[in-house]
Amino acid sequence: MINYRDKYEEMCEHYRKLGVSKNDLPKLEMIKTPEQIEGIREAGRINALVLDEVAKNIKAGMTTDDINTIVDKKTRELGGIPAPLNYEGFPKSVCTSINDAVCHGIPDNTVLKDGDIINVDCTTIVNGYYGDASRMFIIGKTDETAEKLVKVTKESVDMCLELIKPYSRLRDIGFYIEKYCKQNGFTVVHEVGGHGVGVDFHEDPFVYHYGKRGTGMVLFPGMVFTIEPMVNEGSRYIFLDASNNWTIYTDDAGRSAQWEYTLLMTEEGLEILSY
Repeated sequence: MINYRDKYEEMCEHYRKLGVSKNDLPKLEMIKTPEQIEGIREAGRINALVLDEVAKNIKAGMTTDDINTIVDKKTRELGGIPAPLNYEGFPKSVCTSINDAVCHGIPDNTVLKDGDIINVDCTTIVNGYYGDASRMFIIGKTDETAEKLVKVTKESVDMCLELIKPYSRLRDIGFYIEKYCKQNGFTVVHEVGGHGVGVDFHEDPFVYHYGKRGTGMVLFPGMVFTIEPMVNEGSRYIFLDASNNWTIYTDDAGRSAQWEYTLLMTEEGLEILSY
């Protein structure tokens, strides 16, 4: 496997000569070693299998605590550790965010109903490495707007897989995502974004889902990060639930969708490590 760190100084020097500022070049530790990439890839594989298990079982009538049990049990069966559990005081093994919950929903006795849309956000530690992904699920049959919201949100991430190439700029991701979502009548949350991942749960850089094309950090091969837009059917504005200091909701009670992939930038483009 290529050791992208071997080319780090050469890449930095090239962009310095082009006038790119030091702040817009990734730090060396953002470039993963071959050993780290293999570890993250395995964590991502197991992370995806856990979400596959959720997909097989999720249905109307179950509670979000039932989802938590599935995630916790399957993660441990596969040799992993659920990263959210006790992370900065988070009490459960997965985030479950229904309808107007944007992210960080805490599993409890809430029963899934026909027509709900829910995001299940799962992060898995395997041998010290992290895989991080979330998927949307439609419970039973919902309305056309919710179906479109879920579909467009996923399409915005998939589009980035085609458009974001090595040495693209970080804010290109947000430019393409927000443009596409707005064209489809939706808004993108600005305050919460993606992040570097792999050796720790949350690493630099912060990945914006809006922004000006051609600005931000240069994306070098060897970087691992998430793309995970939160897209709202109404206003983009949000608020934090003061009762738990975790769950974020849409300000207007409109529904929200999110898909998250863990991605490795290679010389050829983005490789999905978990989805």
